[in-house]
Amino acid sequence: MVEIRVPYEYDGRKFEGMLAYDDSIAAKRPAIFMQPDWLGVCRHSADMASEVGGTDYVMMVADMFGAGYGDVERSQEELGKIARGVRADLPFIQGCGAQAYAALTAEADKRGLIDMNKKGAIGYCMGGGFALEQVRAGADFKGTVVFHVTLPNPVNPAATLDIKGRVLAIHGSADPVTPKPQMDMLETELTDAGVDWQVMMFGNAVHSFCVLGANSDSQRYDDKLCKQSYRMMRDFFAETW
Repeated sequence: MVEIRVPYEYDGRKFEGMLAYDDSIAAKRPAIFMQPDWLGVCRHSADMASEVGGTDYVMMVADMFGAGYGDVERSQEELGKIARGVRADLPFIQGCGAQAYAALTAEADKRGLIDMNKKGAIGYCMGGGFALEQVRAGADFKGTVVFHVTLPNPVNPAATLDIKGRVLAIHGSADPVTPKPQMDMLETELTDAGVDWQVMMFGNAVHSFCVLGANSDSQRYDDKLCKQSYRMMRDFFAETW
């Protein structure tokens, strides 16, 4: 796997995303824009990108926290405070997210890696909430998949929706971070907007079942569910293209 850092700027701040892909594949592949969890761009997120992308996709990992953010170890409380602050800033999510998508796509296209007709997005935890806000604002993802999304409902419920692609949410029925009523609201929102959507609810699963190393009452990695999630994601994208 190859990892290439991609710098960009937004509102006077420096950010650094990442391309992650298998360099043994010569053919162009779908481009998957990835919003990682609250740890940002770091070794953990790079490993997740490599795992989910495999030989099938070129992963474009967004940085929403600032260059070097992922190099600093933080407590759960600090991570939560920072991530919630970003999640509440809708203009920033839309602006910085769009800049990340443009910079990463341009770099991947310049290197001849991606099929520009096959562009999708994924998001983990808080990153899933970021991705959904980009979708609402009209990002040209043909399909978006969110895994155990955090804060899935819009910051501005009155905003006009401009959702262009399909949406798949893969979630746990016992997720205490994002309980089912929040997912029910997301379903209603997508239905009212006429979106082609799907929700897969894993019985008794809690938060972070795709996050290797998560191990608590509320957040727990589950190898079986993670692999099943990625199979579902691949089927979803194969249908979408």
